[in-house]
Amino acid sequence: MQPASKPASGPLHSPTSRSTKRDRVVSIFLGQEGHVTADELVELVRREDQQISRASVYRALQWMVDAGIARKIDLGQGRFRFEHSYRQPRHFHLICRSCNRSFEFFSSDIEALIEDIAAARSFTLRQSVLQIHGTCESCRTGRPALAEAEAARIVFTRDALRIAMATERSGLEFYTRAARLMTRARGRRLFEKLAGKARDHLSILERRYRELLREAPQVESRATVLFFTGAANGLFAAGAAELPPHPTARQTLTVAIRCVRGAHRFFRRHSARFEDEADKRIFLEIAAAERGHLDLLIRAVRALGDRRRGRPA
Repeated sequence: MQPASKPASGPLHSPTSRSTKRDRVVSIFLGQEGHVTADELVELVRREDQQISRASVYRALQWMVDAGIARKIDLGQGRFRFEHSYRQPRHFHLICRSCNRSFEFFSSDIEALIEDIAAARSFTLRQSVLQIHGTCESCRTGRPALAEAEAARIVFTRDALRIAMATERSGLEFYTRAARLMTRARGRRLFEKLAGKARDHLSILERRYRELLREAPQVESRATVLFFTGAANGLFAAGAAELPPHPTARQTLTVAIRCVRGAHRFFRRHSARFEDEADKRIFLEIAAAERGHLDLLIRAVRALGDRRRGRPA
């Protein structure tokens, strides 16, 4: 009878194997908010598991950067910091040279420009870093700085509502102009109805915005964090430029459908970039509203086709 063999030893069977260590470091890292240095992460990991070495933390950090889970950034403090990018939208930084604080902002306009530049040069984009260095308002004026977490959520909601209102206003202007351009009364009535729908939704958004300001009046003076100017104003402006001097209702509806579909896709795509449910929800609400407008436009096109074929609309 052969003696029982001893269990295999080595890294794979050690109490804390390399993959287990890395998973632990990744879990702790993803639980942090903001930016951490490698040394800060080492301290956080050591509090929970003394067996994980500094070298293991460094290797795990590099693995996360290579895998796209973490971003390595230089905020001008003489050492690199890391922030997690897993299911997080791309954002950019303002860095104060006086107090070394950093301020995040989001911009679909900058994202689109970066992607256009990369595409024009057949360049495969892996990571982009934009840092704007200068002096923050607190250091420039001497006024005490507000805690960034104090109104971060409400500022985000404020900016999202502003984007939604700007998008709705551009749609209202498009439909109002289209109604004026229509030579037939039926087409004019159709676009007046669409303008009325846009006006009603804009009123709802404006009421929500006023309620937000009543709840937190100080939020109006906070700096913008969402810069989506192109999405808010550009879609319908580009569509309006395509209309001939005397467009038909079908021509105008076709342009409007393309604009609204573009807005729906834009907000739907951006909602998927946010992990936080509250941030995600505000973009999903805007996307759902654009989806409703799109359905209305498609029904209008079908009704035009039915009238041409002599069917009841």
